[in-house]
Amino acid sequence: MGDDLKFHGLRGALRADEPMSKHVSWRAGGPAKRFFAPADLEDLSMFLSQLPEEEPVLFVGLGSNLLVREGGWPGTVVMMYGAARAPRMEEGLIYAEAGVACPKVARFAAEQNLGSAEWMTGIPGTVGGALAMNAGCYGGETWDIVERVVTINRRGQLRRRGKEEFEFGYRHLELKSDVSGDGDEWFASAHFKLPEGDREESREIMKALLTKRRATQPLQLPNAGSVFRNPSEGKTAARLIQSSGLKKLERNGARISEKHANFIVNPGGAASAADIEWLIEHVREKVEEEKGVRLSTEVKIVGEAA
Repeated sequence: MGDDLKFHGLRGALRADEPMSKHVSWRAGGPAKRFFAPADLEDLSMFLSQLPEEEPVLFVGLGSNLLVREGGWPGTVVMMYGAARAPRMEEGLIYAEAGVACPKVARFAAEQNLGSAEWMTGIPGTVGGALAMNAGCYGGETWDIVERVVTINRRGQLRRRGKEEFEFGYRHLELKSDVSGDGDEWFASAHFKLPEGDREESREIMKALLTKRRATQPLQLPNAGSVFRNPSEGKTAARLIQSSGLKKLERNGARISEKHANFIVNPGGAASAADIEWLIEHVREKVEEEKGVRLSTEVKIVGEAA
């Protein structure tokens, strides 16, 4: 691994200097010093229990809301997507591990004749990421349907937490101030509580949402979804960006999408992470200058500059 750490009993894939451009939807970014794709949650627990306490850790699902700078991630990336087992029913609730893709939860809910999860078909990430940022679209938000979650800490210990232990809002989540924590905790799984629905009706809703998404978003090109949060009710980031004259702004191949101004696309993966970050900061500065609104990013930007 290029260091003195020795791991024992692992079943997943452990690699050094893994290019993160292979694992993020923007197809750009530097390497992870250490990269681990666990076989399952038990394997993840075994790995974390052997990792030094001071090691920086980054959990990644589909990499659809992430930009890793060219200098890379100086610690360990844990890739959750491949470790996930299929969703299942438990005591009338849908159980899904953190690495399960959100659209898969939506489809599974429909198969079980459960409603109110159709909107998840429009989330291009995994359950873990959706929980961490209270992801949402088309009028739905993740924590609206959460019943309880399981987290995993740096020692590889699993902990069950109730919905009432968290404060959540628009693209925001944190443990309540009076709730004891275990330092770093990441989501391992969730149970979702959904009302009775109709399989065929849910399928029609999901089909309509996907049609709308394809018509309004540049899904055929590398992107990371919405770059900025909507600043307030009635004010969308896309409208602010477009009315500031920034649509189609380009840097070394990366550009503001002509289809949706709150998307940055990277055709062919030609642009670097630095080019994409330059666009993000330029848009933020220009919108603030033109509209008096300081946009906050939905995407997470991590790592070190080259």
